[in-house]
Amino acid sequence: MVFRKKRVHSSIAGGFFSFEEESSKTRLHGFGYGEHIRLRDEYGNVWSGSAEQGVDDMVHYTFRDAMGRTITGVAGSQGVMLRDSKGKSWRGFID
Repeated sequence: MVFRKKRVHSSIAGGFFSFEEESSKTRLHGFGYGEHIRLRDEYGNVWSGSAEQGVDDMVHYTFRDAMGRTITGVAGSQGVMLRDSKGKSWRGFID
């Protein structure tokens, strides 16, 4: 009988997420892997998101809240850069 190690998480980066909006300093933070990322902002709003593997080791992130707002962006070797529907920039890290 051959045993194989079962993968618990996908190869897409995950763990602890922390983002900050550049002008207002609003923060998002939370945990997740692959298609199941859950963040919370400092106002109590919950953002659900997912990550998709792109070309050249780029990862595309999409987050949505209950009010229909979205934040999308990419993560590469330089870090994570996101933009919301109003054009505000979010920067952060994944640990």
